[in-house]
Amino acid sequence: MLVKWIRCTVVDRRGFERGQRKWAGLPGEPGFRGQGGGWSRGKAGVAHLFSFWESRAFYDSFMARSHARLAAAQSGTFKNPQVKLFEYRFDVKTGFEPRFTGADLLRFAHCRVHEERAEHFALMQEKVWNPAMAGSPGMVRGLFAEAPGTEFLILSLWESAAEHGKYRTERVERLSLRAQTSADIAAIDGDLVDLEPSWTV
Repeated sequence: MLVKWIRCTVVDRRGFERGQRKWAGLPGEPGFRGQGGGWSRGKAGVAHLFSFWESRAFYDSFMARSHARLAAAQSGTFKNPQVKLFEYRFDVKTGFEPRFTGADLLRFAHCRVHEERAEHFALMQEKVWNPAMAGSPGMVRGLFAEAPGTEFLILSLWESAAEHGKYRTERVERLSLRAQTSADIAAIDGDLVDLEPSWTV
């Protein structure tokens, strides 16, 4: 499964949200699995969107045929778009599905990992981080995905910011030490996203 992450700075919020509704046509596209997103909690005017496709071939076909027509409705409503593509590797918790129901908050971490530490990083995600996140009552579903150049995306959906907050304060520092995260990671950024139900396709 292909995961697409789009980050942009919105300059016309009303126009952007109106244009966002045009993406309701996506379910008719071959290979499309789901899309959703919302507003950054920490960065004013920043929107994050995530879409899921069965494969790169289906995604490329959509980009060549229908993307420009759907995207035209949002032209001029945002600046500095950044797009990244990742290949799904494994679930965080079991039974990941590309849908956004049952969650109010999305958390993601985008990690650039030292090349010689990439396999260790993935292993620690599977053996240390995943069980901890899966054991948190408010965590709904998530995934671990990879892009060329030892870049990784860890995406998790949470019932609420309060539930995510409980997980963070209790465990993150201890887990980081156990997983030797600081030795693996060259750079990390991420965000907390308040999901907008009307953007879910």
